[in-house]
Formats: sequence, C-alpha cells, structure tokens
Amino acid sequence: MKITLDADKCCAAGQCVLIAPEVFDQRDEDGVVVLLDAEPPADQHDAVREAAAICPAAVIEVQA
Repeated sequence: MKITLDADKCCAAGQCVLIAPEVFDQRDEDGVVVLLDAEPPADQHDAVREAAAICPAAVIEVQA
C-alpha cells in the first residue's frame, strides 16, 4: 500500500487522525493533514482505507 495526499485541499476535519493515528497527524498551526507513513504496515491498511473513505475533502489517495 502506498498513500499520497493533496494537503492543499485538506479541510482539517481530523477524521484521518482519529481513525489511523499511526499514519496521519495534523499540523499544529492549521490542522492540515501530515502523512507519517506513506507505506504503512499491513495491520494499518484497513484503518487507512477507512480514513480515505471518510475524508470529507477526499485528499487521501490509496494505491494497492
């Protein structure tokens, strides 16, 4: 799995951080998403897919 982001479109909802905190974080100054692990281990894949699906700005792209 490989993850890419379009942080410029992030609305700072923070759902990704709540669902997959090992993979996503937010910048302190504005809450925009920060990718902690672009190629997370298999045990994080389901959470990453859920985070991508629930992202209100659709900024998370997951490639198998």
